[in-house]
Amino acid sequence: MTRQRFTWWQGALLAFAISGCHYSFRAGTFPPDHIATIAVQPFDNETNRFEISGELYDHLLRNLPRALGIRTAGADVADAIVRGTIMRYDVIAPNYRAAQQGQAAQVLQRQVSIGVQVEIVDLVENVILWESRGLVAQGEFLESSESEEVGRLEAIELLVQKIVDGAQSNW
Repeated sequence: MTRQRFTWWQGALLAFAISGCHYSFRAGTFPPDHIATIAVQPFDNETNRFEISGELYDHLLRNLPRALGIRTAGADVADAIVRGTIMRYDVIAPNYRAAQQGQAAQVLQRQVSIGVQVEIVDLVENVILWESRGLVAQGEFLESSESEEVGRLEAIELLVQKIVDGAQSNW
């Protein structure tokens, strides 16, 4: 009886080992193996801040390919493309001192909020690899000592990072 249990366990172990050899888990990666190049298109801009499209394009072009481990290429020869639309640009005052009797409220800090729609499209297989319809990032600046540009550039950098993170988290 002891001999039969030993043989049964050996058989079960052998069957498990053999079945395990055929199974492998490969975590997905971004981009897929067949994508070596990416094109970055300037985003359409539905705001009245015309400079933002160029600033976002410059940051994406400099940072996205490097972060994804691929090269840039023209849209006519690239394996993938990044495109999108800047949907909103707001400057708000999240931090202020309430008005005292006879005085106006004092703004201490302002925040730039940028909202975009973005997609990364596999041009080889003609599928959307990743998209976000409501990606938003905020950048802050001190009213007394910094310009709005400081907050805008911070928001753009965060948008680019969110695009990289979103694309990589999809796999």
